[in-house]
Amino acid sequence: MKRKLIFLQWLAAVILVGGAVTGQAASTGEATEPPVPDARAVLQKMARQLAQAPGYSVTIFNDYDAIQQDGQSITFRNKHQVSLQRPGQLRIDATRSDGDRDMTLFDGKTLTTYKEKDNVYARVEKPGTVDNTVVYMVQDLQMVVPLARLLLTTLPQELDSLVLSAHYVEKDVLSDTPADHIVVSLSDVDVQLWVVAGEQSLPRKIIITYKHARGQPQFRAEFVDWNLAPVFKPESFVWTPPKGAEQIPFLAPVRQTPAMQETATEGVAQ
Repeated sequence: MKRKLIFLQWLAAVILVGGAVTGQAASTGEATEPPVPDARAVLQKMARQLAQAPGYSVTIFNDYDAIQQDGQSITFRNKHQVSLQRPGQLRIDATRSDGDRDMTLFDGKTLTTYKEKDNVYARVEKPGTVDNTVVYMVQDLQMVVPLARLLLTTLPQELDSLVLSAHYVEKDVLSDTPADHIVVSLSDVDVQLWVVAGEQSLPRKIIITYKHARGQPQFRAEFVDWNLAPVFKPESFVWTPPKGAEQIPFLAPVRQTPAMQETATEGVAQ
């Protein structure tokens, strides 16, 4: 009986000690897990990377929802090839899903847009920087420049003032390079953003939801072939009108009504 009692005491001690060791191991395991990244830090690192780059090239595939009068949502797709050389050179070549093409070019002195289907172009003298010209295109000419803020050297400050909240979702490992998935809330839109995790914190994918617009339409874009040290040929930022092209003036901007703004979201993703 005495030997049995001693054995039971020993067994209880093993169980208690084993439980303590197991609990300690679990606790230690939790402590060694990497901390959850700060979403704002991820966003700002990406913003600084783009704002401080002397130039870059990237191809953007995007689609957007166009809400029809009857409420039906139709999706259209575009491709934009962006070539940026700071301080004063920018070219955006766009191809629509129906095959239509257009081009926007700024060479430091002149802003030119060309529409291939109609073989027409508009040109205006506008000396300055890419920053000045992008603001001029969006605010004064009311041109559609998707994700225009990504072109600005003031991107970090813009995001800092516009973002109301930011949260980290997960590290997405399904692509060749892991990406930090974050969600960001602004006054009019909610944004999901996938940022490549690493030294080059570049956007890989973005989804913008217009939460106050009818039907809550979305703008979605994927970024491929990033190059932060491109070597552009001199002719990249030189354009000669093709034969028979007609020069037309930039149209006076027309302020959109709320109903017009709800029809398509492509121009709002700026």
